[in-house]
Amino acid sequence: MRKKVDERIRTLIENGVKTRHRSIFVIVGDKYRDQILNLHYMLSKAVIKTRPTVLWCYKDKLELSSHKKKRAKEIKRYMQRGILDPEKADAFSLFLESGGMTYCLYKDSERVLGNTFGMCILQDFEALTPNLLARTIETVEGGGLILLLLKSLKSLTSLYTMVMDVHDRFRTESHSEATGRFNERFLLSLASCKSCVVMDDELNILPISSHIKSISPVPVKEDSGGLSEAERDLKDLKEQLSEDFPVGPLIKKCCTLDQGKAVITFLDAILDKTLRNTIALLAARGRGKSAALGLAIAGAVAAGYSNIYVTAPSPENLKTLFEFVCKGFNVLEYKEHIDYDVVKSSNPEFKKSTVRINIYKQHRQTIQYILPHESEKLSQVELLVVDEAAAIPLPVVKSLLGPYLVFLSSTVNGYEGTGRSLSLKLIQQLEERSRVTSNGEGHVSGRLFKKIELNESIRYASGDPIESWLNNLLCLDVANYIPNINRLPPPGECDLYYVNRDTLFSYHKDSELFLQRMMALYVASHYKNSPNDLQLMADAPAHHLFVLLGPVDESKNQLPDILCVIQVCLEGQISRKSVMRSLSDGHQPFGDQIPWKFCEQFQDPVFPSLSGARIVRIATHPSAMRLGYGSVAVQLLTRYFEGQLTPISEAEVENDEDIPQVRVIEAAQKASLLEENIKPRTNLPPLLVHLRDRKPEKLHYLGVSFGLTLDLLRFWRRHKFLPFYIGQIPNAVTGEHTCMILKPLNNDDINVSESDELGFFSPFYKDFKQRFARLLAYNFRDMEYKLAMSILDPKINFNDQEPKSSSTSNGFLKSPNEIFSPHDMKRLEAYTNNLADYHMILDMVPALSHSYFQEKLPVSVSYAQASVLLCMGLQHRDITYIEGQMKLERQQILSLFIKVLKKFHKYLYAVASKEIESALPSLKDVALEPHSISLEDELNDAAKKVEDEMRTQTEGLLNPDLLQQYAIVGRDSDLEKALENGGGRIPSGGLISVKSSRGKPDKWGKQKEGQKGGKRQQKDNRNSKSNKKQKH
Repeated sequence: MRKKVDERIRTLIENGVKTRHRSIFVIVGDKYRDQILNLHYMLSKAVIKTRPTVLWCYKDKLELSSHKKKRAKEIKRYMQRGILDPEKADAFSLFLESGGMTYCLYKDSERVLGNTFGMCILQDFEALTPNLLARTIETVEGGGLILLLLKSLKSLTSLYTMVMDVHDRFRTESHSEATGRFNERFLLSLASCKSCVVMDDELNILPISSHIKSISPVPVKEDSGGLSEAERDLKDLKEQLSEDFPVGPLIKKCCTLDQGKAVITFLDAILDKTLRNTIALLAARGRGKSAALGLAIAGAVAAGYSNIYVTAPSPENLKTLFEFVCKGFNVLEYKEHIDYDVVKSSNPEFKKSTVRINIYKQHRQTIQYILPHESEKLSQVELLVVDEAAAIPLPVVKSLLGPYLVFLSSTVNGYEGTGRSLSLKLIQQLEERSRVTSNGEGHVSGRLFKKIELNESIRYASGDPIESWLNNLLCLDVANYIPNINRLPPPGECDLYYVNRDTLFSYHKDSELFLQRMMALYVASHYKNSPNDLQLMADAPAHHLFVLLGPVDESKNQLPDILCVIQVCLEGQISRKSVMRSLSDGHQPFGDQIPWKFCEQFQDPVFPSLSGARIVRIATHPSAMRLGYGSVAVQLLTRYFEGQLTPISEAEVENDEDIPQVRVIEAAQKASLLEENIKPRTNLPPLLVHLRDRKPEKLHYLGVSFGLTLDLLRFWRRHKFLPFYIGQIPNAVTGEHTCMILKPLNNDDINVSESDELGFFSPFYKDFKQRFARLLAYNFRDMEYKLAMSILDPKINFNDQEPKSSSTSNGFLKSPNEIFSPHDMKRLEAYTNNLADYHMILDMVPALSHSYFQEKLPVSVSYAQASVLLCMGLQHRDITYIEGQMKLERQQILSLFIKVLKKFHKYLYAVASKEIESALPSLKDVALEPHSISLEDELNDAAKKVEDEMRTQTEGLLNPDLLQQYAIVGRDSDLEKALENGGGRIPSGGLISVKSSRGKPDKWGKQKEGQKGGKRQQKDNRNSKSNKKQKH
């Protein structure tokens, strides 16, 4: 049955062709093939010039094969199953065979960049991402159609719960429920796009596209030649410059007036030949920046420039530029292989991109591609062209600038990735320098700066509604959403708020404004952004958003100014089974970056089971940078996850568990597609929640992953974040190494020493520092010494810790013999005494350096001395290299070097001396302890003892029985007579002598009885005398 097409659809297509504006048709249903034919037919009738070409993008399998024979088999099979009308199948097959069809897998969509089509068909909605959406829609020319095919749906709100392919990357083991907030916002945004129509597979317009009711044909302003006003101005410019060389031929390749004026500005600077100009070209996607640069380079070759260098994040970004260089050569009558040769890259990563063009026509000239961080190759350059400068880090772009002609090109918004604050910082600095030069007098050698902006699109006319819809949906054009802050509050008065993502992506007016401002801070910061980041923010279950706001005045009905945005991703809580499988397979799943990398680096199966959070992004308002707001935000976030901001009692916890979670979608109304009315939800929670009103997740650590720079590392070190991994291979574009840092949080689940500030992280951090110190001689040999010193963070002051004999237990060096021989020590002593050159002990410097940076040599040195030691001992650099790095004279460096070695020698000598002393024999120490009794008591005891002995002896001598042997028998008269002679008194000596009456013995040994006792007494006296002689 034939059905008349709604006139509003035909009117929309014809209006788009007249105004060179694009249109979107969303077709819901399985019979979309018929409507593709009808829409293409209506577009072909409206476009008189040529038949529109078609780009068909799909995930992995087409509904009908693009191969003729395979398609015939599929059609036959579908007809047998009764799901395809033979007449319609013939028409659709004829449409596919008519030519002008380009098929492209979503994963290969990069290859269609730079091409232009009249119609773009997007099937497999579940495989679409914001990047793919922007990339494919941008290929459609003005007046063309974008067809979005959706399979049969009972309700459009079922898109909210559709499982997208990209959700697999968002899920982790502990966070597996992804939410379709981006799809909800996408569907609601279709209702606000005036050039978008949502219809079923019978071309019935659905209520969501009610704005199409008031559509009417539009007139177009054209002159008699069929040209618009802009086209007429461009034609006049080309005719005016047709006689000038090389401007005339090159300007003919320009498609818009803005592009023509940009090429003229470039060529004026080239023909000036003073090499004092810096020109910046800023534009959105599809404005012809690369084409203008390519034509300008062709003009520079014609003007005689010999050395032209081109740089971009990748040579793949320069495909259009080199293509227009060759087109410029063609109009200048250069012949390929005769006047110039194009050299392709042999590097498989560059996919055979053009990297050099050699020109021979006038003299030897070269157009050479270099990587952004290869600024040392620019010694002989005359013209430097930097394409996609916004995707290159700001310090790298600054290093590329010099005393030569410089052309900068940058995408201010687009899906290729913007950020790095090029337009906000570098261009502002260049303008200020140029202003100072122009105001000063006599500054002939000063640089001149010009800025060019392209506003008119190449493929479609300005004011295209699809472009504005896409910019709002993907937050591409957010540079205008950065509000000026009139008053910056003190950082201490600011508070951190949790952002409810259900409300943020609900497509309410205030929510949209707040979202645009948040994304504007991302773009203004140093991050490289892409539209896919928006879907990550919206749908990833582990991601959370926080904003730092000043004091909020609730009386004013307006959104507060955002000072800082923090995006956090919860990680960890991985089962031990998954960890062991990953370690055995060597494969890491998506997500959980820090746990998996930590597990890989230290082969530790326990750490992934801990719960943590990774700070994905932290962006500060451009007017509030370097004022402490980022630091306050990180401090508040740390305190929040440590539970210091949320005084929640057990009762409050139970109440929170009873509150049901806010669902992302509401139940679809039981109505057909033709009756369903899609509107933003109303029963939404508050957009901002103060941290004291929200229960924090229980975490063990906070982590960050970023491109390693000195400023960023110092920022995170101030907040006690320490590195545990640094990638050994630098990024090809930025030259930065990937760095991951960690900060343990106060948690009762892990038993750690209270004296150790790092907690469980302490042994891992020590292991990292040892590995990094060893790698400084290899992949980190070219790292700046300041950055390496900040990573190692050595202890250079040991004055508060005296190395004693017990200090070896602290990990200090026990003996010089562990690393050096006696001959080494003699050479070191000779050098410290200025008796040898430093080359004599150069082999000892690595061992000394490693020992010092491992804190085995407790010697206090200055920062400069430690830096010299790092360069010579760890990075194995010579004195000439250190001169350039530290900006010091050679003698100063050698002076610092010998001073630190003298300190090392003094310490090693002291350690060796103590070691020798400990090996020598020593006297046994006598312990002098006080007596248990006093001297007086001891003397009294001894005196008493002597008295007792004397008393005993005296009593023995006066014993009558003993004295009986000395009795005088029968001589009483003699005794009395002796007493009388003494006057009746005993002499003072107490002795009285009485003459003995004993007789002498006879010759036979006998004696008289009276003499026997006397003889025996004499014998005893003689014996006693002989004994005394023997003793003496």
